[in-house]
Amino acid sequence: MFNFAARFTNYKMKRDLSTEEKIKAAAKKVFMTKGFDGCSVRDIAKEVGSNVSLLNYYFRSKEKLFELIFEGAMSDFLQSMIAVFSSNLSLKEKTSLLIEKEFEFFMEHPELPMFILQAIHQSKGDQPMPSHFFEPIAKTGIFEQLVLAQSKGEMRQISIRNITILLMSNVHYPFMSKKLTQQFHGIDEATLQQDLLAHQAFVKEMIIEYLFPNS
Repeated sequence: MFNFAARFTNYKMKRDLSTEEKIKAAAKKVFMTKGFDGCSVRDIAKEVGSNVSLLNYYFRSKEKLFELIFEGAMSDFLQSMIAVFSSNLSLKEKTSLLIEKEFEFFMEHPELPMFILQAIHQSKGDQPMPSHFFEPIAKTGIFEQLVLAQSKGEMRQISIRNITILLMSNVHYPFMSKKLTQQFHGIDEATLQQDLLAHQAFVKEMIIEYLFPNS
């Protein structure tokens, strides 16, 4: 009897985990497509082929579910950055590799930049991004490496804030404006993908030459 009870408990846990993952996958798809304000719990339930009560049972609210999806998306995005910053490469090499990795990541997840922006706009107040997102980046020593490179004259004197703006405007924005670009130029998805690959080379050359003029 006890063995049966244990097997039943394990089966229920696996079933619950599977259901939870299905809901999160459906929610991610809906949130990425419509944003937080553009969808309802009913939309997510329809996507997963379930009912609203089941979603509330697992996640309590749309806000809680959105928070989990956002945390997961940010974690996936930051992992590639941490891997680059933790390497033994020079700062110039890290910058070049970072641009390549971000383009590679966004080519696979083109909806992510807009989703992160919408999520930040959705947050209440003007609170900064939670520290647990950026503490692992700081621990890589990348900021100290930047200061050292600038002190040696290897890198242009520019703040980390402006470097962030430089990278986001040239790497993130092309994916956020995909539909606008397609409509403005009257091109299909395949042509846009080719343009984005070409843009990656342009951006890398432009930013590297600007940040490291003496190399």
